[in-house]
Amino acid sequence: MNERVLVVDDSAFQRSRIRERLEPTFDVVAEAADGEEAVATYREVDPDAVTMDFALPALDGPTATAAIKEGDPEAVVVFCSCVDQQEQLKRAVRAGADGYVHKPLEEGELAAALRSALAEEADQTGDPPAE
Repeated sequence: MNERVLVVDDSAFQRSRIRERLEPTFDVVAEAADGEEAVATYREVDPDAVTMDFALPALDGPTATAAIKEGDPEAVVVFCSCVDQQEQLKRAVRAGADGYVHKPLEEGELAAALRSALAEEADQTGDPPAE
């Protein structure tokens, strides 16, 4: 069974592209267009991982990530954004980011980052990765 992923991006086009890049390796079970929706959707669908944009309406990516991690410290969140300023990346890490992939995406790059973050989380919890 594929891991379940929530895709968070304010651009419908980017959400569609991310979905295309992740399927069939992952099951994209939901999408969110802003940070508040991301937090609510995470709680509702309980995905295995989240791809998170940095610049979002309502709550930005780091703030949404911190809220998700507050409710579920083992949540796996990989940022997928065109933001690459050092201070912004530090904010993502402080919020609990498990990885970061810079847009535009290279083929397989995001899926590899998600697999790595999920494997690392499984190692830390002692749970086997989902198959």
